[in-house]
Amino acid sequence: MSVNEVHVFRPFKLIALLCVFLALCLDLVALLSPAWVTADHFSLSLWESCSQSEARHPAEEEEEEAAVWSCFSTLTSDWQIATLVLLVSGAVSTLVAFLVALISLCRGTHRQHYRTVAVFLFTAVVLQACALVLYPIKFIDGTVLQTYHEFNWGYGLGWGATIFMLGAGILFCLRTDIYEDTMY
Repeated sequence: MSVNEVHVFRPFKLIALLCVFLALCLDLVALLSPAWVTADHFSLSLWESCSQSEARHPAEEEEEEAAVWSCFSTLTSDWQIATLVLLVSGAVSTLVAFLVALISLCRGTHRQHYRTVAVFLFTAVVLQACALVLYPIKFIDGTVLQTYHEFNWGYGLGWGATIFMLGAGILFCLRTDIYEDTMY
């Protein structure tokens, strides 16, 4: 860079990197969340399904009913395994995009890798969206819960991560090097 050249720094890529980091954090919390679907006496996560059975003893009629939770792995159902694989694949793709973007920004090779990062992020968005659409469809199709149930915060964090991935991918696609305005 010569003395007469002016380097204009635009924060779009740093904001995009922050969005990727937030998406990665939200995705990790969503994957580990114990509450994807909840109902009365029922809880479902990506890893296990728990139901509460109330055991009542005749001698304890005046005491509160004792609640016993029984949990079993959800990794026996094909659609739950497919959802988990899609979500983990999206998280890995997001991690790779984050690492490439971070290394690119730190080394100063900004423009060379932005398209690669955006491709990884858009791939992650497609994987996550497929998983997050598959999950409620197959849950409602295969479950005969006779009570009110709701998709809980773990499922919502999955959508939040997907939105941050999409935003970061769009920000990495912006061509900010063509502007000549130095007063940005």
